Amino acid sequence: MASSTSTIATSQPTSYAGIAALPVSKAEPHWYAVHTCANHEKRVASQLAEREVEHFLPLYHSVRRWSDRRVELEQPLFPGYIFVRLDLSSRLRVLQIPSVVRLVGFGGLPVALPDEEMEIMRTGLPKSLRAEPHPFMTAGRRVRITGGAFAGLEGILKKKKGSLRAVVSLNLIQRSVAVDVDVADVAPVF
Repeated sequence: MASSTSTIATSQPTSYAGIAALPVSKAEPHWYAVHTCANHEKRVASQLAEREVEHFLPLYHSVRRWSDRRVELEQPLFPGYIFVRLDLSSRLRVLQIPSVVRLVGFGGLPVALPDEEMEIMRTGLPKSLRAEPHPFMTAGRRVRITGGAFAGLEGILKKKKGSLRAVVSLNLIQRSVAVDVDVADVAPVF
């Protein structure tokens, strides 16, 4: 009987809701998103460092104003998430941390993040002057314009040649106009 030393790949979906899942080997390290309890990201990062697990917690500077003072804080750029690089066979080192909820995935299986995207994030975010969280929006989503000449209007978010546009409709005359908008000047309508 021949013994096999090859790694066994986990069976993961090829895509889910437009997200392509990477084929993952249990023996090779990949980047994964870890969902944490609210406001426990820094605590989890500290525990990961103690357990010598490679991790990435992007932070941004935020100024909070109270009636008597101003405080500068470092907040997680992705609240509720931290990124780890590990092989799946050692995932218990992460899952046993008290404030960790789960490794993000589909169908009970963790889904690896593309290494290229994570490297861009790791190298690009420290160089960015003003990275801050923004609500996730996709083309086709209803948005409210919050800044600029069209502030206060609602429309549908569109992409055109790398820029964002909002299609604003005037229902009374059944006409629409597409206007260029900055991503900072739109907010999702719930």
